Amino acid sequence: MSTPLTAEQVRERLVSLREHDLPTHGGRTLAYVYDSGRAEVDLVAREALAAYGGSNGLDPTAFPSLAAMEREVVGFAAGLLDAPAGYAGTVTSGGTESCLLAVLAARDARPEVARPRIVAPTTIHAAFHKAAHLFGLELTLVDVDPATYRADPAAMAAALSERTVLVAASAPSYAHGVVDPIEEIAAVAAERGIRCHVDACIGGFVLPFLDAPPWSFVVPGVTSVSADLHKYGYAPKGASLLLHRSMALRHTQFWATADWPGYGVVNSTLQSTKSGGPLAAAWATVSMLGRQGYAALAAEAREATLAIAAGVDGIPGLRVLVAPDSTLLTLATDDSCDVYTIADELLARGWYAQPQLPYRGGPASLHLTVSAATAPGVGDVLAALREATAAAQAAGPVAVDPGIAGVLGSLDPAGLDDATLGGLLAAAGLAGGDGGLALPTRMAPIHALLGSCSPGVRAALLTAVIERV
Repeated sequence: MSTPLTAEQVRERLVSLREHDLPTHGGRTLAYVYDSGRAEVDLVAREALAAYGGSNGLDPTAFPSLAAMEREVVGFAAGLLDAPAGYAGTVTSGGTESCLLAVLAARDARPEVARPRIVAPTTIHAAFHKAAHLFGLELTLVDVDPATYRADPAAMAAALSERTVLVAASAPSYAHGVVDPIEEIAAVAAERGIRCHVDACIGGFVLPFLDAPPWSFVVPGVTSVSADLHKYGYAPKGASLLLHRSMALRHTQFWATADWPGYGVVNSTLQSTKSGGPLAAAWATVSMLGRQGYAALAAEAREATLAIAAGVDGIPGLRVLVAPDSTLLTLATDDSCDVYTIADELLARGWYAQPQLPYRGGPASLHLTVSAATAPGVGDVLAALREATAAAQAAGPVAVDPGIAGVLGSLDPAGLDDATLGGLLAAAGLAGGDGGLALPTRMAPIHALLGSCSPGVRAALLTAVIERV
């Protein structure tokens, strides 16, 4: 990039760089992106994103427009989430930051606890693992009901101790799309004087319009809720919300210092400087859709999810793992094929679904996030699933070399250095000639290999892959 490009060359390069990216519109990417199918809303949101891209959310007194938009977006979400009078909320960069801040606030509200703990079901989002790692908490994971994949309130109650500063649950869980029994979990937490966070990052803008069990601030004992604007809020990346039942509960989320010679620093989020673009885009999206728009979008996505689930029942070899509570669908196979090959076959047909590795005795599965834009193409989704499953059955399940599986099974992730990881990637056929990475066009063998590893080894291998990418 030593020679400057013209504006037209930059535009052409941007188009060419995106050639192999997953499509962000059209409803065919069933993970990572969320498409309302409302072109005008999307256009205005992107205009807002660009218009406010240079503004700085670090100091709301310098950019009062951002403070005004944040108050309005938080206020709208408060209505959806049944927040009581006196609630407090913040716009964050995404669901992970919202969950991190909920954990941070809970930890710092209990400075007398030397080794604080989080108690959560095994299905809780990985963001809580990250929070525990970053903030020095112990994460106690409690097994879920093996039939329903929902948290077990009695088991979670038994896991509580004097060191527990936060109980977390999902509405719904990402991997399985089911809502945990929030009423029972929050009651247990409240009885012990422990904060209870509901991770509704993926359900916060959908569940208010569905016939779901109580999960929001309407449940006594729920102290905070996260909900993503850039998921089913259908705003551009990255914007999320964290709401607390009161300003007092939010207080320990903030960080401030005047103990240096520069300006006084007050951070409501983990970021200091942050572009106002995502907030402005979220405000534009919420303003154009309103409650009525979100109700319609939720109904479209939910009906599409149920239609796909019903259609899957007629595809030999494929099944719905658990009935969905929202707009996430999890599929599994019988012994005739595997979800990894189905994912490859779907991609070849223009559809992206996300393979999920086996965990704690559960099967490998296929994750589908159904957006409103997917609704008109339900028949196409089912046709692609039918063809992909038939192709996977014809190919048979991917086999992992027993020797490699044995080696991987014996590895201690703590002892894996870069040279060993490079050797493992080479053995898996992923090493490029220049020391980089050579990703295959079909990922089923790689997913099957990862599926044979412990979670710790999986994480080490995935890190090595992403570092090389």
